[in-house]
Amino acid sequence: MTDPLHQELLALAQEAARRAGALLRDGRPADLAVAATKSSPIDVVTEMDIAAEKLITDLISEHRPDDGFLGEEGASTVGTSGIRWVIDPLDGTVNYLYGLPTWAVSIAAEQDGEAVVGVVAIPMRGETFRAVRGGGAHATGAWEGERELACRPAPPLDQALVSTGFNYVTEVRTRQAEVAQKLIPLLRDIRRSGSAAVDLCDLAAGRLDGYYERGLHPWDLAAGDLIAREAGVLTGGRPGERPAHALTVAGTPGVFEPLQRLLEDFGAWHD
Repeated sequence: MTDPLHQELLALAQEAARRAGALLRDGRPADLAVAATKSSPIDVVTEMDIAAEKLITDLISEHRPDDGFLGEEGASTVGTSGIRWVIDPLDGTVNYLYGLPTWAVSIAAEQDGEAVVGVVAIPMRGETFRAVRGGGAHATGAWEGERELACRPAPPLDQALVSTGFNYVTEVRTRQAEVAQKLIPLLRDIRRSGSAAVDLCDLAAGRLDGYYERGLHPWDLAAGDLIAREAGVLTGGRPGERPAHALTVAGTPGVFEPLQRLLEDFGAWHD
Protein backbone atom coordinates (compact mmCIF):
# COMPACT_ATOMS: atom_id res chain seq x y z
CA MET A 1 0.00 0.00 0.00
CA THR A 2 1.32 3.45 -0.91
CA ASP A 3 2.09 5.62 2.09
CA PRO A 4 0.49 9.05 1.54
CA LEU A 5 3.22 10.74 3.59
CA HIS A 6 5.96 9.20 1.46
CA GLN A 7 4.18 10.24 -1.71
CA GLU A 8 3.92 13.79 -0.36
CA LEU A 9 7.64 13.80 0.43
CA LEU A 10 8.46 12.39 -3.00
CA ALA A 11 6.45 15.04 -4.84
CA LEU A 12 8.10 17.78 -2.79
CA ALA A 13 11.60 16.37 -3.37
CA GLN A 14 10.99 16.10 -7.10
CA GLU A 15 9.77 19.68 -7.37
CA ALA A 16 12.66 21.01 -5.26
CA ALA A 17 15.21 19.07 -7.31
CA ARG A 18 13.66 20.27 -10.57
CA ARG A 19 13.75 23.92 -9.52
CA ALA A 20 17.27 23.73 -8.07
CA GLY A 21 18.54 21.94 -11.15
CA ALA A 22 17.08 24.62 -13.40
CA LEU A 23 18.62 27.36 -11.26
CA LEU A 24 22.06 25.77 -11.48
CA ARG A 25 21.79 24.94 -15.18
CA ASP A 26 20.40 28.27 -16.33
CA GLY A 27 22.32 30.44 -13.86
CA ARG A 28 25.79 29.13 -14.65
CA PRO A 29 27.86 31.75 -16.51
CA ALA A 30 29.08 30.39 -19.84
CA ASP A 31 32.62 31.51 -19.02
CA LEU A 32 32.57 30.29 -15.43
CA ALA A 33 35.88 28.44 -15.64
CA VAL A 34 37.64 31.72 -16.51
CA ALA A 35 35.25 34.15 -14.81
CA ALA A 36 36.86 37.45 -13.86
CA THR A 37 33.88 39.13 -12.19
CA LYS A 38 34.67 37.50 -8.83
CA SER A 39 37.88 36.96 -6.91
CA SER A 40 37.86 33.42 -8.30
CA PRO A 41 35.53 31.12 -10.25
CA ILE A 42 35.09 29.09 -7.05
CA ASP A 43 33.26 32.06 -5.51
CA VAL A 44 30.66 31.88 -8.25
CA VAL A 45 30.20 28.13 -7.78
CA THR A 46 29.85 28.58 -4.02
CA GLU A 47 27.21 31.27 -4.53
CA MET A 48 25.26 28.99 -6.88
CA ASP A 49 25.60 26.08 -4.45
CA ILE A 50 24.29 28.14 -1.53
CA ALA A 51 21.48 29.62 -3.63
CA ALA A 52 20.36 26.14 -4.71
CA GLU A 53 20.32 24.85 -1.13
CA LYS A 54 18.32 27.90 0.00
CA LEU A 55 15.81 27.35 -2.79
CA ILE A 56 15.37 23.73 -1.70
CA THR A 57 15.06 24.43 2.03
CA ASP A 58 12.73 27.40 1.49
CA LEU A 59 10.41 25.38 -0.73
CA ILE A 60 10.28 22.43 1.65
CA SER A 61 9.85 24.64 4.73
CA GLU A 62 6.95 26.45 3.08
CA HIS A 63 5.07 23.14 2.85
CA ARG A 64 6.50 21.36 5.89
CA PRO A 65 7.71 23.89 8.47
CA ASP A 66 8.34 21.30 11.21
CA ASP A 67 10.82 19.15 9.27
CA GLY A 68 14.56 19.10 9.95
CA PHE A 69 17.44 19.60 7.50
CA LEU A 70 21.01 18.47 6.96
CA GLY A 71 22.66 20.12 3.98
CA GLU A 72 26.16 20.34 2.57
CA GLU A 73 26.06 24.13 2.57
CA GLY A 74 25.19 24.43 6.23
CA ALA A 75 21.47 23.75 6.58
CA SER A 76 21.13 22.06 9.95
CA THR A 77 17.92 22.01 11.96
CA VAL A 78 16.49 19.23 14.10
CA GLY A 79 12.76 19.64 13.40
CA THR A 80 9.90 18.14 15.36
CA SER A 81 8.05 16.05 12.75
CA GLY A 82 10.34 13.00 12.61
CA ILE A 83 11.28 13.90 9.02
CA ARG A 84 14.74 15.15 8.13
CA TRP A 85 15.82 16.24 4.65
CA VAL A 86 19.40 15.41 3.64
CA ILE A 87 20.47 17.68 0.78
CA ASP A 88 23.40 18.04 -1.56
CA PRO A 89 22.39 20.96 -3.80
CA LEU A 90 25.33 20.45 -6.16
CA ASP A 91 27.09 17.09 -6.14
CA GLY A 92 29.96 17.25 -8.60
CA THR A 93 31.11 20.81 -7.97
CA VAL A 94 34.35 20.56 -9.95
CA ASN A 95 32.48 19.13 -12.94
CA TYR A 96 30.09 22.08 -12.71
CA LEU A 97 33.00 24.51 -12.54
CA TYR A 98 34.59 23.06 -15.68
CA GLY A 99 31.36 22.76 -17.65
CA LEU A 100 31.24 18.96 -17.52
CA PRO A 101 27.70 17.53 -17.48
CA THR A 102 28.09 15.06 -14.59
CA TRP A 103 26.67 16.96 -11.63
CA ALA A 104 23.46 16.47 -9.74
CA VAL A 105 20.98 17.75 -7.19
CA SER A 106 20.48 15.12 -4.47
CA ILE A 107 17.57 15.22 -2.00
CA ALA A 108 16.58 12.51 0.48
CA ALA A 109 13.91 12.45 3.15
CA GLU A 110 14.58 10.43 6.28
CA GLN A 111 11.87 9.24 8.65
CA ASP A 112 13.08 8.36 12.13
CA GLY A 113 16.65 8.14 10.81
CA GLU A 114 15.98 5.93 7.77
CA ALA A 115 15.81 7.18 4.18
CA VAL A 116 12.30 6.74 2.81
CA VAL A 117 12.48 8.97 -0.28
CA GLY A 118 15.36 9.80 -2.60
CA VAL A 119 15.53 12.01 -5.69
CA VAL A 120 18.60 12.72 -7.82
CA ALA A 121 18.24 15.14 -10.73
CA ILE A 122 21.01 15.29 -13.36
CA PRO A 123 19.98 18.37 -15.38
CA MET A 124 22.60 18.23 -18.14
CA ARG A 125 21.59 14.65 -18.93
CA GLY A 126 17.90 15.46 -18.65
CA GLU A 127 17.52 12.58 -16.20
CA THR A 128 15.80 12.31 -12.82
CA PHE A 129 16.05 9.25 -10.59
CA ARG A 130 13.67 8.58 -7.71
CA ALA A 131 12.85 5.94 -5.14
CA VAL A 132 10.45 5.37 -2.26
CA ARG A 133 11.42 2.75 0.30
CA GLY A 134 9.74 -0.51 -0.62
CA GLY A 135 8.44 0.91 -3.91
CA GLY A 136 11.33 0.28 -6.28
CA ALA A 137 13.41 2.81 -8.19
CA HIS A 138 12.41 4.70 -11.33
CA ALA A 139 13.85 7.24 -13.73
CA THR A 140 12.84 9.61 -16.48
CA GLY A 141 15.16 10.75 -19.25
CA ALA A 142 15.64 10.84 -23.00
CA TRP A 143 13.65 7.63 -23.34
CA GLU A 144 9.86 7.59 -23.53
CA GLY A 145 7.94 7.47 -20.28
CA GLU A 146 9.18 6.37 -16.89
CA ARG A 147 11.60 3.47 -16.57
CA GLU A 148 11.70 1.05 -13.65
CA LEU A 149 15.30 0.49 -12.66
CA ALA A 150 17.09 -2.79 -12.04
CA CYS A 151 20.79 -3.38 -11.63
CA ARG A 152 22.71 -5.50 -14.10
CA PRO A 153 23.12 -9.26 -13.71
CA ALA A 154 26.40 -9.78 -11.88
CA PRO A 155 29.40 -10.59 -14.08
CA PRO A 156 32.55 -12.32 -12.81
CA LEU A 157 34.58 -9.76 -10.87
CA ASP A 158 37.24 -9.61 -13.59
CA GLN A 159 34.52 -8.43 -15.99
CA ALA A 160 33.02 -5.85 -13.62
CA LEU A 161 33.02 -2.14 -14.43
CA VAL A 162 33.50 -0.28 -11.15
CA SER A 163 33.39 3.44 -10.41
CA THR A 164 35.16 5.33 -7.64
CA GLY A 165 36.07 8.82 -6.49
CA PHE A 166 39.14 10.54 -5.10
CA ASN A 167 39.53 12.91 -2.18
CA TYR A 168 40.99 16.40 -2.62
CA VAL A 169 43.41 15.96 0.30
CA THR A 170 46.74 14.94 -1.22
CA GLU A 171 47.64 12.30 1.35
CA VAL A 172 44.21 10.66 1.11
CA ARG A 173 44.07 10.64 -2.69
CA THR A 174 47.59 9.19 -2.83
CA ARG A 175 46.39 6.26 -0.73
CA GLN A 176 43.27 5.93 -2.87
CA ALA A 177 45.44 5.77 -5.99
CA GLU A 178 47.42 2.91 -4.44
CA VAL A 179 44.19 0.98 -3.80
CA ALA A 180 42.96 1.64 -7.35
CA GLN A 181 46.30 0.44 -8.74
CA LYS A 182 45.80 -2.90 -6.97
CA LEU A 183 42.16 -3.18 -8.08
CA ILE A 184 42.47 -2.33 -11.77
CA PRO A 185 44.14 -5.62 -12.83
CA LEU A 186 41.33 -7.54 -11.12
CA LEU A 187 38.42 -5.72 -12.85
CA ARG A 188 37.24 -4.92 -16.36
CA ASP A 189 38.05 -1.26 -15.68
CA ILE A 190 37.52 1.66 -13.32
CA ARG A 191 35.52 4.83 -14.00
CA ARG A 192 35.56 8.15 -12.13
CA SER A 193 32.59 10.44 -12.74
CA GLY A 194 33.15 13.03 -10.01
CA SER A 195 29.69 12.64 -8.45
CA ALA A 196 28.76 9.98 -5.90
CA ALA A 197 25.05 10.57 -6.48
CA VAL A 198 25.43 10.02 -10.23
CA ASP A 199 27.54 6.89 -9.71
CA LEU A 200 24.93 5.32 -7.44
CA CYS A 201 22.14 6.12 -9.91
CA ASP A 202 24.17 4.73 -12.81
CA LEU A 203 24.65 1.55 -10.79
CA ALA A 204 20.89 1.39 -10.26
CA ALA A 205 20.33 1.89 -13.99
CA GLY A 206 22.63 -0.97 -14.99
CA ARG A 207 25.42 1.25 -16.31
CA LEU A 208 27.95 0.04 -13.72
CA ASP A 209 28.57 -3.17 -11.81
CA GLY A 210 30.07 -1.65 -8.66
CA TYR A 211 31.14 1.50 -6.88
CA TYR A 212 33.27 2.39 -3.88
CA GLU A 213 34.56 5.58 -2.30
CA ARG A 214 36.12 6.80 0.90
CA GLY A 215 35.24 10.11 2.56
CA LEU A 216 31.55 10.47 1.68
CA HIS A 217 29.18 12.50 3.85
CA PRO A 218 25.51 11.73 4.49
CA TRP A 219 24.37 14.26 1.88
CA ASP A 220 26.59 12.66 -0.78
CA LEU A 221 24.88 9.29 -0.63
CA ALA A 222 21.52 9.47 1.18
CA ALA A 223 19.36 9.68 -1.95
CA GLY A 224 21.61 7.65 -4.25
CA ASP A 225 21.98 4.83 -1.74
CA LEU A 226 18.20 4.41 -1.46
CA ILE A 227 17.75 4.53 -5.24
CA ALA A 228 20.48 1.93 -5.73
CA ARG A 229 19.09 -0.42 -3.07
CA GLU A 230 15.57 -0.17 -4.48
CA ALA A 231 17.01 -1.25 -7.85
CA GLY A 232 18.50 -4.39 -6.29
CA VAL A 233 21.99 -3.09 -5.51
CA LEU A 234 23.70 -4.15 -2.29
CA THR A 235 25.37 -1.36 -0.30
CA GLY A 236 27.53 -1.21 2.79
CA GLY A 237 30.78 -0.02 4.26
CA ARG A 238 33.40 -2.24 5.81
CA PRO A 239 32.17 -5.85 6.23
CA GLY A 240 29.07 -5.91 8.42
CA GLU A 241 28.75 -2.13 8.47
CA ARG A 242 26.56 0.43 6.73
CA PRO A 243 27.91 2.94 4.20
CA ALA A 244 30.05 5.43 6.11
CA HIS A 245 32.63 8.16 5.81
CA ALA A 246 35.40 5.57 6.17
CA LEU A 247 34.15 3.52 3.21
CA THR A 248 31.10 3.16 0.99
CA VAL A 249 30.76 0.09 -1.21
CA ALA A 250 27.91 -0.72 -3.60
CA GLY A 251 27.51 -3.45 -6.17
CA THR A 252 25.24 -5.86 -7.91
CA PRO A 253 24.67 -9.12 -6.02
CA GLY A 254 27.70 -11.22 -6.88
CA VAL A 255 30.00 -8.21 -7.24
CA PHE A 256 29.38 -6.51 -3.90
CA GLU A 257 30.91 -9.09 -1.57
CA PRO A 258 34.12 -9.85 -3.51
CA LEU A 259 34.65 -6.13 -4.11
CA GLN A 260 34.10 -5.38 -0.43
CA ARG A 261 36.56 -8.15 0.56
CA LEU A 262 39.24 -6.80 -1.76
CA LEU A 263 38.80 -3.28 -0.42
CA GLU A 264 39.11 -4.59 3.12
CA ASP A 265 42.23 -6.57 2.21
CA PHE A 266 43.74 -3.50 0.51
CA GLY A 267 42.93 -1.26 3.49
CA ALA A 268 40.83 1.13 1.41
CA TRP A 269 39.37 2.60 4.60
CA HIS A 270 42.55 3.96 6.15
CA ASP A 271 45.63 6.05 5.32
